[in-house]
Amino acid sequence: MKKVLFAAVALVLAVSCNNAPKTTDTADAAEAKTEVGATDLAFVRTDAVFAESEIFKTEGVALQSKNEKTQKTLAEKEQKLQNEMVQLQEKYQKGLITTIEAQRKEQDIQKRVAAYQESAQKQLRALEEENLVFQNRMGDLMQRAIDEINADGAYKMIVNASALLDASEDLDITSVVLAKVNELYAADKASAK
Repeated sequence: MKKVLFAAVALVLAVSCNNAPKTTDTADAAEAKTEVGATDLAFVRTDAVFAESEIFKTEGVALQSKNEKTQKTLAEKEQKLQNEMVQLQEKYQKGLITTIEAQRKEQDIQKRVAAYQESAQKQLRALEEENLVFQNRMGDLMQRAIDEINADGAYKMIVNASALLDASEDLDITSVVLAKVNELYAADKASAK
């Protein structure tokens, strides 16, 4: 019985709260209800800007090539050291070398492995830093391009197309951003000289 009475009181209070007159400031409501029209929105296919930009075609492709070459060289050195260790073990098992000679050669290989690992880590850290600097430069160019394109505040929202599920192609400003990125990159190169 108490539960039914409590539920009835709660229902009456809820209904009366919903029917209470709203007391909101009209200026606050106007600010909160800024409508966004179709021309206020735009999206950019950032992956396309990245892949088609002049900075990527010149510096990015060279950096990719350097990454691949470094990875290949390191893998070859590692494989060579592994092969030397296997050959040493085979020679020892066949009785072609003495235990003392095998231990000496194994220590030599282990020293070279340690030196290789240290060198590889330095090379990979340097490469990682180069990649990070390149990505930061690309991001900076893209942000500056978007800032210049939207300097007049024509767009209330510009989003990355990778997050879109569906949008009209009329809202795509990728080509405009790409042109501006290339323009900014050319200007940066010219000022660096």
